[in-house]
Amino acid sequence: MIILSQTAYAQLITVLVIFVVVLAVTAVVTKWLANYQKSQNSGRNIEVIETTHIANNKWMQIVRVGNTYKILAISKDSVTFLGDIDPSELKEIKPDGSKSAFKSMFEKALKKDKNSSDDSKDV
Repeated sequence: MIILSQTAYAQLITVLVIFVVVLAVTAVVTKWLANYQKSQNSGRNIEVIETTHIANNKWMQIVRVGNTYKILAISKDSVTFLGDIDPSELKEIKPDGSKSAFKSMFEKALKKDKNSSDDSKDV
């Protein structure tokens, strides 16, 4: 059996505290950078409306430039202009609530896990 001295416990606790502080700083900086980039891109005249993956390393994008809509083919090495799109031909994309859907699925998983652990305690 290994017996740890008080200095070993102090070192362990110090390392854990430093680890938690680094994680917290990383989370705060990441959140700040995301908000900064979001503010830099908002209110611009160019906006990606929709992106579809069509093949390996190939996508099609509908892009709003000013008041016109363009369709682009994008690959690993090039971007090709395919044409203009009439705005009346586009279907409005309604938010599907994927963030809230994930949250609800996560909460269900937590409840299921909690219920299964409660059931195992009864045995």
